[in-house]
Amino acid sequence: MKITSTREVYRCRIFHVTEDRAVDPKTGFEIKRSVVRHGGSAVMMAVDDRKRILLVRQYRLPAAKYLWELPAGTVDPGEKPLQTARRELIEETGYRARTWRKLASFFVSPGYVAERMTIYLATNLIAGKATPMDDERIETRWFTAPEVAKLIRAGTIDDAKTIIGFFEWRNSPKR
Repeated sequence: MKITSTREVYRCRIFHVTEDRAVDPKTGFEIKRSVVRHGGSAVMMAVDDRKRILLVRQYRLPAAKYLWELPAGTVDPGEKPLQTARRELIEETGYRARTWRKLASFFVSPGYVAERMTIYLATNLIAGKATPMDDERIETRWFTAPEVAKLIRAGTIDDAKTIIGFFEWRNSPKR
């Protein structure tokens, strides 16, 4: 496929939307889509020495409810996902991690969103003071792995990045 045109139709602080056209040069097959362009996100799965998982609870306007989820943040221009993960873990939870390991990287919803999320395992933690953004009200809590698994099965945790991160970590041989 070859992109033949892109036109921006909306822009805000977090993302922008384009109307794109692509054509297969061999067959002439054409695709037209509105695409949400996002710089990517870093997700932090902080696990302490007791193998507890740190989740945050905050109100998510698009979901119209409070969610328990792994902390995450938007990759700023010029920033690498691991830099974002380090910064956001401190901002949202106050914790710093001495050890980082990539667990997974995936497209959120590739049918119309150009956002890649990268999940990092953060261990060897040092507690500190959180510095959330003005529009964030974040509660933190430690959960055991069986508690998280139960909340996922019950549908209480229904956030994709949290589910993916948990299962990647749980099934990892380096756990």
